[in-house]
Amino acid sequence: MPILRLALPTPLRRLFDYLPPAGISNDELTQLRPGCRLTVPFGNRELTGYLVEMVEKSALDTEQLKPAVAVLDAAPLVETALLDLCAWAARYYHHPPGEVFVAAFPQKLRKGGPAPALGEPHWALTHQGKGLPEGALKRSARQAAALAMLQSADSIAEQALLDAGVSKAVLRTMQDKALVAREFRLPQPEPATANASLALNPAQQAVLEPLTAALGSFSVHLLEGVTGSGKTEVYLQWIAAAVAQGQQALVLIPEIGLTPQTVARFETRFNATVVVLHSGVTPSERLVAWQTATSGRASIVIGTRSAVFTPLPKLGLIIVDEEHDASYKQQDGFRYSARDVAIKRAQLTSTPILLGSATPALETLHNALSGRYHHHRLPTRAGASTLPDLKAIDLRKQPLRAGLSPALVAAVEETLAAGEQTLLFLNRRGYAPSLQCHDCGWIAQCMACDARLTVHRRQRQLRCHHCGATTGLPAHCGDCQSSHLLTYGLGTEQAEDFLASRFANWPIERVDSDSMQSRTAMSELVERVNTGRPCILLGTQMLTKGHHFTGVGLVGVIDADALMFSPDFRGEERMAQLLTQVAGRAGRGTTPGRVLLQTHHPDHPALQAMLTESYHDRARALLSQREATGMPPFGHLLVLRCDSVNAQAGEAVSYT
Repeated sequence: MPILRLALPTPLRRLFDYLPPAGISNDELTQLRPGCRLTVPFGNRELTGYLVEMVEKSALDTEQLKPAVAVLDAAPLVETALLDLCAWAARYYHHPPGEVFVAAFPQKLRKGGPAPALGEPHWALTHQGKGLPEGALKRSARQAAALAMLQSADSIAEQALLDAGVSKAVLRTMQDKALVAREFRLPQPEPATANASLALNPAQQAVLEPLTAALGSFSVHLLEGVTGSGKTEVYLQWIAAAVAQGQQALVLIPEIGLTPQTVARFETRFNATVVVLHSGVTPSERLVAWQTATSGRASIVIGTRSAVFTPLPKLGLIIVDEEHDASYKQQDGFRYSARDVAIKRAQLTSTPILLGSATPALETLHNALSGRYHHHRLPTRAGASTLPDLKAIDLRKQPLRAGLSPALVAAVEETLAAGEQTLLFLNRRGYAPSLQCHDCGWIAQCMACDARLTVHRRQRQLRCHHCGATTGLPAHCGDCQSSHLLTYGLGTEQAEDFLASRFANWPIERVDSDSMQSRTAMSELVERVNTGRPCILLGTQMLTKGHHFTGVGLVGVIDADALMFSPDFRGEERMAQLLTQVAGRAGRGTTPGRVLLQTHHPDHPALQAMLTESYHDRARALLSQREATGMPPFGHLLVLRCDSVNAQAGEAVSYT
């Protein structure tokens, strides 16, 4: 009897052996394959496990093994290559395999429920039913009529039988007699096609040709293109080539906020099924999208980092847009980099993968420069638009209102008067980053993680932006009970209040994770902004990621210094990426744009480099610095993390 080796959703870093369920037939046992789910006993409860392999021997004696309770799937729900990817991820990221394998299944299937069938219900004769002669079942006129209809076709839609007077009760009776079987059939899909595409410029064409030639084999490509250079059009035409061959495309994007405009553009271009997978869809919607992808009917799957584990039996290519973005890294639970997992998946499936960014991560760029990845560049903007001019505003000795200098306020006013839109970037949400007692110096801190609490004045709350804990906004100091409480620092709420009073005749759109909580908030914002009406966009880095606002003539960075000083060795890289991305929102139409960076350190070398060098050149200088100091990607760093309910105990373990 074979041994079933399963991955179970437990924190234990191992697989578990079980015997086949009692009473399972030999036919059912021989049909059991990796990728099927089983219900198994685990302690005093039952869990849904995922079959990884069937082996002849176990490290335990057979008498010690428990039999599984039931087989949940007659056939594997995911392909072998995806199982191999999950097994690799568990090893590479040193994570319990059961908690990795669940990433390949939607929530409803993780709980052991049946996978609902896609398509319309049909009825067909079984082998036994096909053996009945014409005119059989005369004792029941309704069953005889149903038999006659089913003998004339391979299968008949349930609704057609009901319309002909055959009730569900009659069909169930015949099913109990093993004469008919109910099955679900999807309509034959129309071949996926692409609508007319835009004409590529020579640089775009030079990128597309080797990508198209790479279809069918594994290769990694970096597309380094400046903001507005037409990377998305290259994506679309490459996908069109794969779809024409009957293949599926997986497109990863960093943020949910990019989904509406991305999906709209893909649905306009392709006559094909496009599905979306991210944390904003409901469990039922995710299950349907997952099944559509798994069945091969979805030609294009667009999703955030978790979509990298979606089963795709006809996978032809993978695209990771904005590959440098930190959102691709899962920071809790099963910690992984979706970009790196996508590259491994491409290798396991012999599929080409394209990493696109105007500001590629230094690790990715190093791999491209060393020849491990194919390197493609789009050095200029597509069409008539040009890159914006960058200028620093010296804040020293300047009067500030909510962080805005007179020069920036005047530039906003000038831009609005010219009928253009303004984007103001401030990478701190809330009203102020800290609350302090003026009498004793007490600072409001999170009781759960010791981080400083951020003031959200409109909701009358203090929120921890690290662990999510919230508490009411106090009226008195937590130590001396003084009522002299002051806010320090600047957040988007405070800047919005000033802008609303200073520019009362113009709409203000605040874009951060607090204001964009509904599923339709970002799509509605994009629709409003793209009408071209002059307005002020104020937001965090949610505004910097791939949005195409053609009406933005001015970008203002309210606090460039907050990005400049960081204890993280990647701080300067991330500053260059973020400032380049936010600057790239300006001048995407026919009118040249401008970017103003407010700073108290206009002579800082990092800021001067931003003003005088492209990211392409700056990144190479940063790589030279990393090589000289032995930092990644030329060296390795290890982080040891200790979790404890007692801070002193955790510190004691960390220092030993």
